[in-house]
Amino acid sequence: MISLDGRTAIVTGAAQGIGAACARSFAEHGASVLLADIQGEKCARTARSIAADTGAATASVRADVSDEAACERVMGACLDRFGACDILLNNAGILVAGSILDAAVEDFDRVIAVNLRSAFLMGRLAAREMAKRGTRGAIINMSSTNAVVTIPSQLAYAASKGGIAQLTRVMAMGLAEHGVRVNAIGPGTILTDILHTVIQDDSTRRTILSRTPLGRFGEPEEVARVAVFLASDYASYLTGETIYPDGGRLSLNYTVPVPNDA
Repeated sequence: MISLDGRTAIVTGAAQGIGAACARSFAEHGASVLLADIQGEKCARTARSIAADTGAATASVRADVSDEAACERVMGACLDRFGACDILLNNAGILVAGSILDAAVEDFDRVIAVNLRSAFLMGRLAAREMAKRGTRGAIINMSSTNAVVTIPSQLAYAASKGGIAQLTRVMAMGLAEHGVRVNAIGPGTILTDILHTVIQDDSTRRTILSRTPLGRFGEPEEVARVAVFLASDYASYLTGETIYPDGGRLSLNYTVPVPNDA
């Protein structure tokens, strides 16, 4: 079994969805976990639930990680509580609809700040700490299939995830000499709270399934398993890469038929 015993992880955007699933999976595999999210109360409840269920040590911090001072508080809280940061998962992200024709400047700036700037800010703090300690470390950035293929109405989101792909590579090259690995995860369509709202429209649900060869939506826990792998010694020779748990979407250059009873 993959073990993260003795390691400490920070997960941003950890109150719910993929972030919460990753935090829980890190804990299940032996890590102590600090959860950070702008939804402070919800994040605290998630942290308490994970601790109760797994027996792992957890802590939570309310933070808008697009803000540099808030990121410093997150790292400070982790070091104060656990003494180290061995794993960082930059998961915080938002999506605001808008195309090149109608996207608002303030929406674009906010999406880039939360999705991309926060990964740089937290990544820099973690990288410095890991390099200073001289021990193995792993940084994982949350990308998306939208870094490769995209939807016109998700301009800012797609741009942010394209930036994550290149940020991951350049971080990996800059930290290789320090033994710190940097990789990314690019989920496809995952059953989060947002998706549950979207797929109440049957036409939208069928469209999504038509571009997913495995014929189903992914679960947050399936993304979390990839995160655990990348954080562990099983991925010790992997850096600068993005793994796409997407049900086959990126390999598909056509849509597949969806049965009427799907």
